[in-house]
Order: sequence, then C-alpha cells, then structure tokens
Amino acid sequence: MRVNAERFRATVEKTGKVGQVLQRRKQIADAKLQAQLAKALRQLPALELALPSATAALGGARQAATPWGLWQEWGRYAVDSAQRSLLFLDTLRQRGNNYHAHEAAGRPPLLHFDYEMVMDAREFAPPLQPVNYALVRIVPPTGVYVDDARRPYVIIDPRAGHGPGIGGFKDDSQVGMALRAGHPVYFVIFFPDPQPGQTLPDVCAAEQAFVRKVRELHPGSPKPAILGNCQGGWAAMMMAAADPETAGPIVINGAPMSYWGGAWSEGEGDNPMRYSGGLLGGSWLSSLTADLGNGIFDGAHLVANFATLNPANALWGKYYNLYAKVDTEAARFLEFERWWGGFFLMNKAEIEWIVQNLFVGNRLWTAPAGKGGQAFDLRDIRSPIILFASMGDNVTPPQQAFNWVADVYDSTDEIKAAGQVIVGLLHEDIGHLGIFVSGRVAKKEHAQIVSVMESIESLPPGLYAMRIDESRGTDGQPVYEVSFHERELEDLKAQLNRFERRDEKPFEAVAEVSQLNQLAYEKFAQPLVQAMSTEASAEALRRIHPMRLEQGVASDRNPLFAWLAPVAAAVRHSRQAVAPDSPFKQAEQAASTLISAALDYARDLRDASSEAMFFQLYGVALPALHAEGSKAAPAALPQLPKQPRDLPVVREALAAVAEGGYPQALARAACLLSSKGEPLPLALVELKAQLVNDYRDLLPALSADEWHKIRGRQDLICRYEPALALATLPQLLRAEADCARFLAVLRRLLADPRIGDGLASDARREMVERICALLPEPVSAVTDVSEMSDISDAIESPVAAAARPVRQSAARSGSTSATRPAGSRRKANT
Repeated sequence: MRVNAERFRATVEKTGKVGQVLQRRKQIADAKLQAQLAKALRQLPALELALPSATAALGGARQAATPWGLWQEWGRYAVDSAQRSLLFLDTLRQRGNNYHAHEAAGRPPLLHFDYEMVMDAREFAPPLQPVNYALVRIVPPTGVYVDDARRPYVIIDPRAGHGPGIGGFKDDSQVGMALRAGHPVYFVIFFPDPQPGQTLPDVCAAEQAFVRKVRELHPGSPKPAILGNCQGGWAAMMMAAADPETAGPIVINGAPMSYWGGAWSEGEGDNPMRYSGGLLGGSWLSSLTADLGNGIFDGAHLVANFATLNPANALWGKYYNLYAKVDTEAARFLEFERWWGGFFLMNKAEIEWIVQNLFVGNRLWTAPAGKGGQAFDLRDIRSPIILFASMGDNVTPPQQAFNWVADVYDSTDEIKAAGQVIVGLLHEDIGHLGIFVSGRVAKKEHAQIVSVMESIESLPPGLYAMRIDESRGTDGQPVYEVSFHERELEDLKAQLNRFERRDEKPFEAVAEVSQLNQLAYEKFAQPLVQAMSTEASAEALRRIHPMRLEQGVASDRNPLFAWLAPVAAAVRHSRQAVAPDSPFKQAEQAASTLISAALDYARDLRDASSEAMFFQLYGVALPALHAEGSKAAPAALPQLPKQPRDLPVVREALAAVAEGGYPQALARAACLLSSKGEPLPLALVELKAQLVNDYRDLLPALSADEWHKIRGRQDLICRYEPALALATLPQLLRAEADCARFLAVLRRLLADPRIGDGLASDARREMVERICALLPEPVSAVTDVSEMSDISDAIESPVAAAARPVRQSAARSGSTSATRPAGSRRKANT
C-alpha cells in the first residue's frame, strides 16, 4: 500500500507539473497575442486621417480628411489593390509554370552556380550499391579564382522532402563563401527517384566514395572539409564515423543529432516536432505512407509537416508579403518557391531507417551501418567537429544539435583523451531555413567558419564555444571578431537542459510503444495495404497531394488562368501604386497582422496542448514503460563518478605520466606553459604559423590525429597532477637526441627576435625557469624569460606544420580572438 501511495503521489505531482507548464505556455501565447493586437492598432491610421495631398498642400501640416478626400483616397487604393491582385495571381501563375517546367526537366538541382559532374552513384557497380546521389564540382563564377592546392569543401544538402541546392541557393551562401575564400567546392546532389533497394547505409558508402574521390583530385591539399545541412549533417557524421581516415573538419548546420532533446521550461520556446512521433504512435505511420506509395515514400509529406510548424506563414504570411510588395517581391518569391516546390522521393527502407533508428529510436550512435550489422560510433571521428545551431530553430533546437556530445562522451576529459576538438556556434534567433538560406548568416557565420577552419584544427583537444562579435570599421563595413572559449561538458549540459534531461525519459516509452505499433501494423494491416497498392494508385496519390496542388494548379495549363499573362503585362505598364502612408494601406496591414496573430495563437495553443498531452500520456500514464532498467532505453544517461579524476581516461593518463618521448615532452611543455583565459591576438597566431613552418626540421612527423591524442592526454596529466607532470618531464627525454632537439627548440625560440611582446605572466616565467632547471643541460640562450609569452603556442601544435599558415586566430585553453573584415580575401598558402 505504501508503494502504491508513493506512486499515486508521484503521479499527482507529475500531472501538476504538466498542468503548470501548460498554463505557462498559454500565458505566453496570450501575451504574444496581446502584443500582436497592440501592433495592429499602431498600424491603423489615426481617427483624423491625414491625406497625403492635403499634407503636401499645407506644407506638411496635418489636416482632418474630408469625405471627398477620403473617397478619392479610397479610389486610388481600390485601383492599387486591384492591380496588386492581378499581379499577385500572375506571380502564382508563373510559380505554377516554373513548377511544371522543373518537373518536366527531371527536377535538376537548383544551384545558383554552374557545376560539372564528377561521380554519378547511379552507375556504381558492386561492391557499391547504386544510389540516386552524385558528386559535382562547382564552377567558380567569372572573377572568382580558386586554388586547387587549398582545402576542398564538400557540401551535403538535406534529403528531407526537397531537392538539393539550398547550400548554394544564391551568391551569399555556403558555396559562395567558400569560393570567395579561394577553396575548391564540391556539392553532393541527389536525384528525384531512389534506386531500387538503396538504403541509408548505401548512401553513406556512396558519400565516402565521393570524399575519397575529392582527396584523389587534390592529393597535396589538406583533407576535405565536410559541410552538412540538417539531415545532411547527421549523414556527414555517419560517413566520417564509418571512414575516419577520409574526412577533414566537419561542419554540421542545424542538424538534429540527439532527437529526444528540446526545451521544456518557461520562456525557451516550443519544439512541436519533438512530440509528433509519440502522438502519432511511433514509426508505423511512415511505413503505412510508404506502403500506400507502393514502396516509395513521398517527400511532400515531410514538407507539409514543416509547413504546419508555422501556419501563419504557410497559409497567410508569405502570400500577403507577396501581395503587399508585389512590385519588388515577385522575383524573390519565385526563386524560393522553385526550391520549395521540388518534392523528392525515398525508398521505404530509407524512411523506416530514419524514423525507427533516429527520430523515434534516438540511436544515431548505435544504428547499424550496413548489412553486416556494424554500428556507427561517433567517437571514431578524428576530425574537428563544428556545430552550428540557433535558439530560434523550432525544427532542430540547440539541445538536439549539442546533446549528442553528452550521449557519446561522459566528460570533457574523455573528449580530451580522445584527441577530439568540438566547437559550438549558437545563433540567437534565426529560424531553421535561415541557417542555410539567409545571406546575412552566410556572410557572417558561414564566412567566418571557413576563415577559421585551419585555426580550429590547431586547437588543443576539448570543447569550445565559438563567438562572433560584429562591429563597424572606419569604412562602414562590418568587422568580425572571432573568439573561442573553452567549455566543460558538464556546464554545457546544465546550461541547455534545466531538468538534467529527465524530460527525455518519456521518449523511452515512445520507443517501446512505437515498436508495438509497428509490429501490429506489419502483422495485421501491412499485407492488406500492400496488396491494394499499385504504381498507378501511388502516382495518383502523389499528384493530388495538397503541396503539389498548391504549386501546380495556378499555371498556363489551367484555362482559368489563360487570360492573366496579357492582362498582367498591361497592368505593369500602367501601374498606379498608392503611397505607403495611405490610410487604407495601413488598415490593410493592420488586418494582415490580426490574421497572422490569430493563426499564431491557434498554433501556440495547439503546440502547448500537444506538449501537455505527450507528457501526460508517456510521462504519467505509462510510467512502467520507461522505468529504470527498461530494455527499450537505448540512450540511458551516463552515470559519472563523483570525482572527475576517477574517470577511466584520467586514471589511464596519470598511469602513463612517465611514458612517452619527444612528442609527449613537447605537448606537456605546451600544456604547462599554456595561458589560461588570456586572449591570443591575430598577430601571435600568424607568428605561431610562421614559427612552426620555420622549425619544421625540429618537429616530429606525426598525423593530426596522433598529435591531438597526445596533446589531450598530456592536458589531463597537467590538469590533475601538474607537479608530477613537471617532475617527470625529463623522463620523457631520456634519449640524448630527444633532449637535444627539445633544447634546440627552446634556444631557437628564445633567440628569435619575433618572440616576446611583454605578454608573459609571472606564472609562465616561473614555469620556464622550473623547466630549464630540470633539464640536464642549461639553456644558455635564456636571457629574459618574459620573452616566453608565446612559446607554448609555438610548440603546442606541431600538427600545424602539416597545415598552411593562416591569417586567423586559434584558441588555447582559455579564449582567443581574431579580427577580420567581412568579405576579406585570405592569401593563398605561403
């Protein structure tokens, strides 16, 4: 009875918390509605309407409108409104024509840039499975020159309903930023129809082949940088985990990696897609949809799901914006709609793999990588990883973009021990599509990511936050200051997850319910659905999908719109637009604001109710399904030791404190001399690159991965046992040749006139003296230990010897900073 009473109290408590959050969500929705209503009232003209003609006649003095004046103003507005209506309908007609033309052309990629085919995976032969993917090389526009010796960029667009091209949709895009920086750019495209039998692991294998081909084409360049957008982000991570030797730095933009994560607290925003899988009963619906498509899943369903996230924009906002600004907005509207209306298809096996393993199962790091059952292990990735997310993204909230790090690594120390560098960049408010298509984001975030790529590679292992501060230069152009700040994984988890991820427990119940529903569907309904489905019925369902009808109904194929083209041409010739301050135009804008506010309010109430329903069902009504020890918990939260130094990786590093040689000695000296919390100006980063290049003969020839792992291990030793790390340093230099090389590095650095700007701290001067005192041979060249301010930066990253010098800052254990004008061109390798 006592157990039942405790369970009852827990149930009541959980129900109360769900109700409190629901009430808070409703209060936030009410406040937003009130703000929108106030905005609409401000848009309404004053009661004493001032007519532009009267204002001009009286030298700017406001005068109450007369009935005749109002009638004249109404006449002008009526003409303007009628003309805008015709031009609006004609723009929709052009959209329909573009849609049908794009369909007739086979839905080619909508890239802003010319491209040439490199590899077509539809022609693959065993052991590779043919897939509907291809690798193309972007042809630089006139006046843009790329250096084939520089690091190539490979951009992977999302295959989530739309076609490829969003990463190179316009000049100010990911493609454009990389080209302007002088890098060769490759793009992974895909075709509308999947190859028979292809799976997501097959696509992963094809992308590995693409990257290997890029490396063959640029043998003297650093490993290619991989940029993955949304679904392309986790595809890039899968590819890099399955073939760690192939990829260079990985940038994943707005990519959902930890699918159960989200914001469930006041003021952090709603993530409605987080709950849709559970409310729909799991993965069975995607299987049903694919079966109705005769084994093919229609990507238009995914686009429709995305549109429902913001019905105010999908149903009203984007159309009113076109209507209100039809003279200037039509071109931009048509350009975007060409991409928005391109719907691509997937095999049933592909959508089931995605939904069951990722969206519902949350098993990105344990999902099978191929027919042999091998699993992806994201810890196998050896290249730096840059995560770009936005607080305004309701498709991929920051929790989904960043929490996977805590799922894969137990602590910051484990990241360091693995030699991994992970950098997070967080935007404040841009939406999901804005991460990829916004020119403002491209010129700021994406351009700076390209600019600091080599610097990120030289960061010591660890977890970093990347910050971009914007200011104005003397010429009025934006100047960006990039800084890296080291973070602790434990702090990141607390910052993003106020409930310590306890709100993710109900998703374990969703996974079990999904398995039961999937099994029930496969046993009882699937045979009947498959027997009823034919290619003809599947094609008919695709043709009448609301998203396709929206795009294609208004076109020259429809006789009802045949008269529009000549009429619209005549209207453009005799266009009579009213002034923006027309009282009727203001009333129109106010009415539009009210309509959008009503739709937003309905959406907010829908999302709040869905959230409450989800947690009430899976967090309260089905507690047994996600109790401790449930077999369906694929992502159980790690239990860390109470003391960080008790972690296995720390104990292993401390046990090997006296093991190693010259490379370990260099890395340890760098750790002992590292500047904690001090900024590193751009000039010192340039100096470091020059020094590493100049002293190449004294640095061991090791790969970047080997150097990162060595540095990570030595960082742990210096962090937990700094005294022991210093005392055992001579034991790493037992060989006379190693000791001589170590001393030679010190002598040459200290004698170099480029070293030292009075930036050394007392702690660093003392450490230099202690290191010199331990060595068997005195460092006679030491005349002023204050000149050692940058010695740690010069010797801590021998990996930079294999990279080209760059004009951008890198970070150390604390923070670094660098300043660069927007759009500035970096020099080629020196």
